[in-house]
Amino acid sequence: MSLRKKDFVATFNWDPLLLQAYARSGNWSTLPRLIFLHGNIATGYCLKDHVVGNATAKCSRCGESFTRVPLLYPIKRKNYAENEFISSEWELFKYALREAYMITIFGYSGPKTDQEALSAMSTAWGPVAKRELEQTCFITIQAEQEVLQNFEKFVHSHRCEFNRDFYDSWIARHPRRTGEAWWNQYLECKFLPDNPIPRNATFSQLRDWALAFRAPELELESRKGGAGA
Repeated sequence: MSLRKKDFVATFNWDPLLLQAYARSGNWSTLPRLIFLHGNIATGYCLKDHVVGNATAKCSRCGESFTRVPLLYPIKRKNYAENEFISSEWELFKYALREAYMITIFGYSGPKTDQEALSAMSTAWGPVAKRELEQTCFITIQAEQEVLQNFEKFVHSHRCEFNRDFYDSWIARHPRRTGEAWWNQYLECKFLPDNPIPRNATFSQLRDWALAFRAPELELESRKGGAGA
């Protein structure tokens, strides 16, 4: 709920954790798009209608049962173009990287076995010299030097930050306004107080807290004729 529908969450993991979180927050109208780069055990799709959903559900258009998405295994060479679902997820991910102003990497070390994936990501991100304003954030327990060595193609000069705790990150300190808050503070010198996600809150408490963001966002969407914030 700290991200908006213009945001993307991409993962290499197969587990259904993100889908479960998404379903739990289903009454929230502006959640980010999920991207499963190596497939997901709880996701299915309709090849004919290009509809994606729960693996045990049926297509909302043709009524046929979904086909489970394939899982890509941790091997050095992966064929991202072999399956239409995986291929379309990667195309969406590369689009998101090309258009992104801020990217946050959670615990992903960029291992040598993922060179094919890192190469595709780097191509989409583009020459780092042309990313002089973009910010790369890492939430990790790895040493900073090790991270920078693995992700040197994604970091322009000092345009990065490291957090060992999610609650210290920009996403947690300025939820649903992350990019705007960073731009105002560092490029326009309009220093803003933090509006952090409450620690140790229950899910119902988090939903109640997040509702404060909803009214102004809906008003903005109404003024834009229904366009995303």
